Amino acid sequence: MPRTTVSEDLQARIRQLILDRGLGPGSPMPTETELVELFDVSRVSVREALKALQALRVVEIRRGSGTVVGSLSMAPFAEGLAFRAAVRHRHGEAGLYELMRVREALEAGLIVGVATSVPAEDLDVLRGIVAAMEREACDEGSIARATDRAFHLALYRSLDNHLLSEVLDAFWAAMEKVRGDFDGGHQDPLTTCAQHREIVDAVAAGDGPRAERAMRTHFDGIRERLLAGQG
Repeated sequence: MPRTTVSEDLQARIRQLILDRGLGPGSPMPTETELVELFDVSRVSVREALKALQALRVVEIRRGSGTVVGSLSMAPFAEGLAFRAAVRHRHGEAGLYELMRVREALEAGLIVGVATSVPAEDLDVLRGIVAAMEREACDEGSIARATDRAFHLALYRSLDNHLLSEVLDAFWAAMEKVRGDFDGGHQDPLTTCAQHREIVDAVAAGDGPRAERAMRTHFDGIRERLLAGQG
């Protein structure tokens, strides 16, 4: 097994300190001097570990006011997914296809539960977003990615799972960052609108299997373009 560096070991110990002390985003961290004394390491090691943790959004180093627990954002996860997918795609591998399939599996699995729990107010929001899609398709000839993204986030709001929303959004953000590599031709926007409306209708009817089929159909166009791009 590969040996951990001093910095990696210290990062793990700082994470554990955050857990042990029950700190949350924005909570003040011990000072550099306190960390040096607590872990019996050099100031250079502490600074190196904190910089690495800042890149992961675990801590935030504020000049003049010390270090606090970071936002714990999923942004580094999304960036890592995007970079991995882009590198593999440009080497002729199925990086983007794999990324899309993971997102499809998540959404198709979740939609069954949503179909039995979505409240009326969320259905109204979803119908409003589909109506906005239809206006964009007619007026602009395309659907804004922000509108499509809002639909998928609103779809799972009733599950009241913040981590789930962040993970799904991270996959979305990752695909957006490399989308230009395979979006030479977009699906007909009216077809996209119809697919989204079918998802909402299936959810409104409380029909889980129908909702899952509708979600997988929605991903068919992306899958076909990805496979065509690999050919």
